[in-house]
Amino acid sequence: MDDLDTRLIALLRNDARLPVAKLAAALAVSRATVTARMARLEASGIILGYTAVLRRQEEGAGVRAMMLVEVDGKHAELVIRRLSGLPEIVSLHTTNGRWDIVAEIEAATLSAFDTLLRTVRQIDGISTTETNILLAARKSGRA
Repeated sequence: MDDLDTRLIALLRNDARLPVAKLAAALAVSRATVTARMARLEASGIILGYTAVLRRQEEGAGVRAMMLVEVDGKHAELVIRRLSGLPEIVSLHTTNGRWDIVAEIEAATLSAFDTLLRTVRQIDGISTTETNILLAARKSGRA
């Protein structure tokens, strides 16, 4: 990746629906160059896809939480596979600190949240968890 690729990606991160002509004008290159660069970035796996980012419904959206997970021994991949299969877990991150995994949770109701916590506690390879319910967003990277 060079400077042009970096600037192209920055524009796409800001608005992935920008037409190639506008991208080309903003980068001061031809449309063919932008098209070729995008195709190369997609083919190499740097750009995995384009998506719509939806605004979160703060009120009445159910229960949102962050779960910190400590994994026994070398069971991380097994635990990640099991957690990935739970629809209430919307993102998983491995970490380098006290906790091995951080999971973002969105459950429709407190009852569904409780069921999820009981399910997670039964996963082999998890030694302990700490879960914090998210109350109010003060800043969000999402629109």
